[in-house]
Amino acid sequence: MKKGKFKRFIKIIKEKKLEVLVAVFLGLTTLLVAWAGWIGSLHGGIQAINFTKSNNLAAKGNSEYNVAAQVYISDLFTWNTISGLQLDEEIAKENGNKNEAKTIEAKIEKIKQSSCSPRLLEAISNADLQGKSPFENEEFVNGYFEEAKKLLDESQNTLEEGKQDNLRGDSYRLVSVLYSLVLFLLGIVGVIKDHHSRKSLFIFSVFILVLAIVYMITIPLPTGFNITSFFNF
Repeated sequence: MKKGKFKRFIKIIKEKKLEVLVAVFLGLTTLLVAWAGWIGSLHGGIQAINFTKSNNLAAKGNSEYNVAAQVYISDLFTWNTISGLQLDEEIAKENGNKNEAKTIEAKIEKIKQSSCSPRLLEAISNADLQGKSPFENEEFVNGYFEEAKKLLDESQNTLEEGKQDNLRGDSYRLVSVLYSLVLFLLGIVGVIKDHHSRKSLFIFSVFILVLAIVYMITIPLPTGFNITSFFNF
C-alpha cells in the first residue's frame, strides 16, 4: 500500500516538474515572439526608408543625366563649329589671308568662352589633343555622365539593401509563426491528461523552438542596430 502511494507521489512530482517546464517555456517563447515581431518591424521600417531614398536618388540621377546629355549635345555641336572654323583658319593662313585668319581666330575664342563647358574647354586646351576630336575619347564622353552614374548606382545599391531588409523582415515573420506554433503546442500540453503524451508533445515543442531560435540567429539584425540606443532618454 505504501509502495503504491510512493509511486503516485513520484508521478505527481514528475507531472509538476513538467508543468513548471511548460510554464517556463511558454514565458520564454512569448518573449521570443515579441522580440521577433519587434526586429521584423525594424527591418520593415529600414526597408521603407531605403526604398524612399532609392527613389529620390534615382530621380536625382535621371535629372542629372538629362542635364549632362544636354551639355554633351551642346558641346558636340560647339566642337563641330570650332572644328569647321579651325579648318577655315588653316585655309586662310595657307592663302596668306592673315586678317581673315585673325578674324576667324577671334571668333573661335569667343565661341570657346561663351559656348564651351569647362570640360570641353579643358579638352581643347590639352596639348595632347593634336587636332583630334575629344569626343573620340570614350573616357572623356563618359565624364559627362559620371555624376549621374554615381547617383544611379547608389540608388540601385540602396534598392538592393531595401530588398534585403524586406527579405529579412519576412524571415522574422516566419520565425514568429514558428514561435506561435510552439505556443499552441505547449498550450495543448497543458490540457492532455496522459503523461507520456504530454511529455512527447512537450519534447516536440522544444525541438521546434530550438530550430526557430537557430534560424533566427542566422538572420542579420537591422543595419546599425544597437539596443542600448533605445534607452537614451
